[in-house]
Amino acid sequence: MGLSAGDWQALWLTARLAATVTALLLVLGTPLAWWLARSRSLWKGPVAALVALPLVLPPTVIGFYLLLAMGPQGPLGHLATLSGLAPLAFSFPGLVLASLVYSLPFTVQPLQAAFEGIGERPLEAAATLRASPLDAFLTVALPLARSGYLTAAVLTFAHTVGEFGVVLMIGGNIPGVTGVQPTYVQKFRFFSQLRGERRTADPAELLFSRQQNGAGRGRSGLYVPAGWLEG
Repeated sequence: MGLSAGDWQALWLTARLAATVTALLLVLGTPLAWWLARSRSLWKGPVAALVALPLVLPPTVIGFYLLLAMGPQGPLGHLATLSGLAPLAFSFPGLVLASLVYSLPFTVQPLQAAFEGIGERPLEAAATLRASPLDAFLTVALPLARSGYLTAAVLTFAHTVGEFGVVLMIGGNIPGVTGVQPTYVQKFRFFSQLRGERRTADPAELLFSRQQNGAGRGRSGLYVPAGWLEG
């Protein structure tokens, strides 16, 4: 048993999306997490609530409003048109942008907790040695927060790999463009249920099933084990 061309394509696209989103969020989320950890502003509470919003809103709701924003009449879609860029909806860049929003708390919150755990003493010691705020951040805060960065990277990557609702709303399931592994698996499950299959398919079986011993290829273009199309 092995992977089909569609399996490899979906896996590669999923890994590419997750790696891109993780790298971007680690860079973009660092100043936000640092500000949330150090600031005493009245805006800290509302900003923290906005960051955590993807944790409480259903993915399809987030995806719907992001789709409106990225559509031809939406602000992001209109801006892309004025800039001469390709439409964001149902494209890989749009998928990246949506995933940045949906996975934001999985990056910012671990980093914020790591920065808060540093305390004041190390930074005060750096200041007494005439280190600038930037030097203190780069040479003291970042090394001490490395465990937070590892946690944030793992959580963000895993969350991006497994997201389905936002991906489906923004990207659909275009092979080679937006057809990531979660939509590929859900398509397989829907097809098997449509054929009247009663048993619950194991995710590993969905990934690695191939045409064998007289098995047919369904209309969805996915390999279906022998007997699934009968009856």
